[in-house]
Amino acid sequence: MDFCVFHKLTNEGYSITWDKQKQLFLQLIDNKKLGADLPHHCISVEHPHVYTFGLHAKQNNMLATPQMLQKMGAETYEIERGGDITYHGPGQLVVYPILDLEKLGIGLKSYVEGLESCIISVLNDFGINAGIIKGRVGVWVDIGSSSERKIAAIGIKSSRYVTMHGIALNVNTDLSMFNHIVPCGIVDKGVTSMEKELNEKIDLFEVNQTWIKHFCRKFGLLEKK
Repeated sequence: MDFCVFHKLTNEGYSITWDKQKQLFLQLIDNKKLGADLPHHCISVEHPHVYTFGLHAKQNNMLATPQMLQKMGAETYEIERGGDITYHGPGQLVVYPILDLEKLGIGLKSYVEGLESCIISVLNDFGINAGIIKGRVGVWVDIGSSSERKIAAIGIKSSRYVTMHGIALNVNTDLSMFNHIVPCGIVDKGVTSMEKELNEKIDLFEVNQTWIKHFCRKFGLLEKK
């Protein structure tokens, strides 16, 4: 089994974590070329209000004006992951795995499916029945009903089978922040959170520990102390 370094859950500005990701990502790629055996990494974080635009984002999916964003204290970034626009903020668990998929023996499609599976397992542990919708990346609740709601988003980048960016799970997220965008470019679906589904505040650190458990199990990893 491979080792993974799990970085302590912190509240951190987007640009700081983004720089950290890129450093680990490039380090893993460079050392891979040299044949070095480095551990994988997994960064868990809670961000202040921020909207990120993926490579295929449409600018008109941002509904807020620059003045509104400034008043909310929300930053915006154009980043290198796939997908459209999404929101990160307080009460949301954001996880950035920096993995060498080639070393793990899996492809990109299986990796995304694995991330979805981990999120579903976490939600099941908290009593929330969730799943996936064919043709749409992410995790949803009330699938097949007229009130399908997205509870977790996924957006990644991969180069030489090394990954960065990752998942965003709405735990105690202020869902009104999604009103300022068309989330992931999807106009006909709502968003939800664990707090909303369970009608109570959820311990973010407990959710993160549950994530680590399922993540290790799914991808055959050992936590490097």
